[in-house]
Formats: sequence, C-alpha cells, structure tokens
Amino acid sequence: MKLYKKEGNIIQILSFPTENAEKGDYLMVEDADAAKTLIVQVIDVQFAAVPGVLEELLRTLPDGGEQIQGEDIDPLEIAPHITYIQDASLLVCKIRATLENGLLNPSSSWLPSRSQSLIKKVSVPALMKLAKVDGKLPIILGGTKDSSLLTIDATDLDGTLNIITGKKGCGKSHLSKLLMASLVGYKATVVIFDLNGEYGSIGMTNDGKRNMYYDKIYALTPSQNFKVALNQLHLNVVLGILVNALHLPGTSAREFKHIWKQLKDQGKLTLAELHDAIRNCNCNQHVRDALASRYFSLMNSGFFTDNLAESTLLEDSLLKAKESGGAIIINLKNTGNIDRQIVVEYVLGKLVDSLQGWKLKAVFLFAEEAHLYLRETYWDDIVTRMRHFGIFTTFITNQPDTIQETIYRQADNIFLFNFTNEHDLDIVSKAARVDAETVRSIARDLPPHHCLTLGRVVRDFPMVTRVRTLDLKTMGETRLFFTVQN
Repeated sequence: MKLYKKEGNIIQILSFPTENAEKGDYLMVEDADAAKTLIVQVIDVQFAAVPGVLEELLRTLPDGGEQIQGEDIDPLEIAPHITYIQDASLLVCKIRATLENGLLNPSSSWLPSRSQSLIKKVSVPALMKLAKVDGKLPIILGGTKDSSLLTIDATDLDGTLNIITGKKGCGKSHLSKLLMASLVGYKATVVIFDLNGEYGSIGMTNDGKRNMYYDKIYALTPSQNFKVALNQLHLNVVLGILVNALHLPGTSAREFKHIWKQLKDQGKLTLAELHDAIRNCNCNQHVRDALASRYFSLMNSGFFTDNLAESTLLEDSLLKAKESGGAIIINLKNTGNIDRQIVVEYVLGKLVDSLQGWKLKAVFLFAEEAHLYLRETYWDDIVTRMRHFGIFTTFITNQPDTIQETIYRQADNIFLFNFTNEHDLDIVSKAARVDAETVRSIARDLPPHHCLTLGRVVRDFPMVTRVRTLDLKTMGETRLFFTVQN
C-alpha cells in the first residue's frame, strides 16, 4: 500500500489486489523518520483511476475481440502486470488520530512521507489498547471482522446519554438487552420502559431455565401488579402527572394543589374524597371541568387505588435493586397512550425523589420508542435536569427523526445499525461525536445484527461489530403467520 493523496482529514491510499482491505478496517501509516504514526479508518473502497485502464478494458470486450483475427502475442509478458494494475483499488480513509510517544492525539495536521511510510493493518484489540479501553468492567459487544472481540467498559456508560437506532428488525432491542444485563451483572440499578413486553422473561434462558439474573428482575405491569395509593403519593409527583402527562393548565394546577393539601391535612386523601372536593370546589367552572376531566383520566387508568394492600411501592423494588443490582421492568405493552404517559411520569417523579433523597446513587434508564409516551419538550428535561440527579438514559428507536437534534448533539455514545434511507442517515450525522462521511458510508452497508459503535465507549474510533448472541428468553421476535418448516 502507498500513500496517494491527503485532503483535510481524508487520506487516499493505493492498494493492490494482494493487499486485502475492506470498509471499516483500521490502518497505521508509520513514518520512521518522523517517529509518528497516523491511524486511519477505511470508509470507502474504489477502483484506482489509472490512465489507460479504460482503453485496456475496452480492448478486452468480447465484441471488440471478435473483429480482430489472429493470436494475442505478449513477448514481454506484460499482460499480468496490466491486469494487476487494473485491479488496484483506492482506499478512502478518515484520519482518526496521530500516535506519538505512545499517546494518541486527534490532530490530523501532520503529513507523513509518501515514499518512506509503511502502511499496515491494526487489529481491534491493539487499537483499543492504544486508546486505553482497558475493560475494568468489561462488556463484550461481539466479534469484529478480524475475528477478535470488541470489549467496552461499563464505566463508559456511567453518566452518559446513549442512542441505539437502526431499521426495524436489525437487532436494536437485542443490544439493549445485552447492555442492560451486563449493567445488572455489575450491580447497577436499571429501569426499562418496555413498550412491547420483551424484557420480562430475561431472567430465563432460551430453554426455560432460570439464569443468573432471575432474582434481579422485577417486572411491574400497571393496573395489575403495579398500583399506587393516593395517600402514598407526594404532591410534586401528582402535579408532574397532571401537568406533563395530562397537560393541566397552570390555573387549574394551583387549584388542585390547594385541594390536595386540604384533603391531606384532614386525612381524607382518597379517590372518592378527591372527586367530591373537585365537584364542590369554589372555583371557575372551566377550572372545575379541567380538574374533573383529569380526575377521570386518573381513575380510568386503573393505576390508582385506595386499597393499601394492592398498592406497590416502587421504592421497595428500587431498594432491592440497589442492594445487589437489578432491573425494574415497567411493562407498557397493553397500556393505552394516555395511561402510558401517566405511568411514565409517575416513575420518573419517583426516581427523582429517590435520587434527591440519596436513597439511590444513580439509575440507568432504558427508553424503548420514547416518542410514544414522552412529549418532545420533555426530552430535554430528562437529558439535562434529570441527568444531574443521576438518571442516565439510553434511547432505543427505529425512527431517528423522532429524537430531537439537541439530544443527538449531547449523545455520548451511538450504537447504529443499518439504515439505507438518506434522511435517517442525515439525522444521525448531526450527533456531535459523529462525522457524516463515516455514517453514510459504513452504516448503509451494515448486515443484520451488525452495529457501528461510535463515541466515548470506543474513544471515538468507530467500530463495526456483530452483536453476540445471548442465552436469554427475550420475547422480542416478531410473530409470523407463515413459518418455514424443515
């Protein structure tokens, strides 16, 4: 391989047929005289535009050969050399870093020697070692093209915002389960908003046996084994539900606050008493109607109760998960849209309360298709304000345009599966830790269950990985009518 051209942070390298390099591979451009090394990644492979190659190819076309009678004579035996040149390729590479004195520098201003440089492949483990991804708390994502394993560190998910996105059916939920199970294994507290009922059986293996996570999975289904008594609620949590989930106007919220405190002081905080207080309150008719409609939304959700025996304290599950690690799965599969928003708002409010009171140190929150139960204006609040409380969010979606651009710009890690739609690729390219050329070139060609990992977990060295399989009963497969029978 030989250096050909450099433009900005793009380097072009001539590669010959015997030198096998593919899209996504990493190369080291060593310059012994300068005692520096460029680390570049192949983002595209093209044919080398050699003058005269087109003419030679035209000469070899079948139609052209039929018009010329006689025998090909090659006394100098140059035909193999011409063929060798015709098959030469041009590697379009992105400069990722400069290695000097054992340290990586993101600078791309240095230019190595064309004639003296030595170019060779670098393995994923060697590159991760240079990048100091030591894996003190290792999470094995899967295998790479050079038959090595890509291992990230669980500490690089701590305090971060992560996005898992890709086309439907490419393996997003599988990766989220891998990350979730690994965090639980390291005694982290994880909360999952499970939209499709995929996570509840993670405590079982594929053949139906209990696994190491069985006693650490706490599955809660609203209105079934997950109900809340009114007198166990804090006012700020209820107001959060009314304002953020049910869009109660400010004037009505102030009146509700007065009614709630009055009932609390009298020890009459029940659903029936709350209904009577709203119906008899001395306020504007529009305010009364607004409060009454929200009250019936709360009642119809089936999530609230006056029976303390059937109420579930979310704090109990959180404390159990805190002791030795655990996952609290909020099963939203059969929950209506408004009821979903109520439950999610309650859970977020209780998490903030627990974190503010230092009952919990931090929580990893996994949100499947969050646009279906969170208002767009509320996403910033989760990412910014709640991040300071210790809620570290991972969004999983197959619709990248449902995530705000401001969220992408704050994302620390992106796990990108296959996209072929240019609009989707443009959306993901807006992430601060992503360059558009890499996303458009590599993500478009990713096979199923292969992931392009970008960001802090790989020290900004984009890596393509085939996500490893898990012996977990995930329940995420699409139910089909036509099945293939052997």
